[in-house]
Amino acid sequence: MAARAASRTTTVAGTLEQLLATKEIAISCGSGGVGKTTTAAAAGAMAAAQLGGKVLVLTVDPARRLANALGLEKFGNVERRVPDELFHAVGVDPRGELYAAMLDTKESWDALVRTHAPDPQTRDAILANPLYKNITGKFVQSHDYIAMERLHEIHVSGRYDLIVVDTPPTRNAIDFLEAPERMADFFSSRLLRWLITPYRSRLVNAASRPFYNVADRILGSQFLEDIAEFFVLFQTMYDGFVERARAVTRTLEDRRTTFMVVSTLEEAPVREAEFFIDALDGRGFHLGALVLNKVLPSYLLDDDAAAVAEVLHRKAGPIAEEIANTDLGEPDHVARVLREVGESFLNYRVVATREAEQRKELGRVPDVVASAPFFETDIFDLSGLLRLGESIWR
Repeated sequence: MAARAASRTTTVAGTLEQLLATKEIAISCGSGGVGKTTTAAAAGAMAAAQLGGKVLVLTVDPARRLANALGLEKFGNVERRVPDELFHAVGVDPRGELYAAMLDTKESWDALVRTHAPDPQTRDAILANPLYKNITGKFVQSHDYIAMERLHEIHVSGRYDLIVVDTPPTRNAIDFLEAPERMADFFSSRLLRWLITPYRSRLVNAASRPFYNVADRILGSQFLEDIAEFFVLFQTMYDGFVERARAVTRTLEDRRTTFMVVSTLEEAPVREAEFFIDALDGRGFHLGALVLNKVLPSYLLDDDAAAVAEVLHRKAGPIAEEIANTDLGEPDHVARVLREVGESFLNYRVVATREAEQRKELGRVPDVVASAPFFETDIFDLSGLLRLGESIWR
């Protein structure tokens, strides 16, 4: 890790391969249904195969289909290595090692408490609190917060040369990025102080007494006691939350971290991609790559090919007559097919031209713009991941 970190530069990468060769964290973002998870796994597989070192694909969005694509029966919070034999089976001798993990929110929270509680008594009290399981699963979007904790923990461990993170869909991924600061803010919030004040002190002033009287009637005094106890205990780790939030923010802003926005060129995903590109740029994060999936082939933009299509469409009848003596069938049938082929090509050319303009517009900020074609079959194994990876790699 140290040798790689020493070689970091600010040179703008020209390809995804060059980009990932100079980074330690690559965070894949995008709206749902654009191939974000698959693209993250494909990039990780290519990095392990071509760049060497130890590469981890960490999915925050719980997409279990990733396990199948990586040839793993299942995986969870603990990283699991993808067997080299799976690479060998598709004719690839990997230079490095590929690992995969999927965030387990409850397990990660338990580990966080065990690691950072100030003493065994506080640790055990938090884990035994009757609201702990429900609260850690739901309050302040704890899934997003613990995901950042887990990423930070793995990164500072130095176990991996590159971590590729698959985030939740776009607007939720903004929550993912802001979760540490929001968590720190919550633990110092006025609302939390109101909840825990009567249980830290028996003195409740006249202004706050009506609030607690109403809360008791609605929620019940035992519920308030349980939740107050939980947060009183959790506040013992407040300084740690703030410190780690700042450390995570520094990690995200570091030049060793980059973001990959994944999208298709359909209208709704493009809007989401624009939203996220602006959000990253506004926060000062490094947007290394825009990966566009299901892009029409570039030959549709070829002027000579378009000229041929125009001839087929305009002169389908005469061309059919010229080849009428072949085994193609009746001239009218041949002409109809030629006309449809020419018209279809020209129609796709219109869409491809629009896509090219969208790529140009979206590509003003990222260092790298990579495109993957539409694959006729779903990607369900390592071979498919590597095929996708090769299309966006160089």
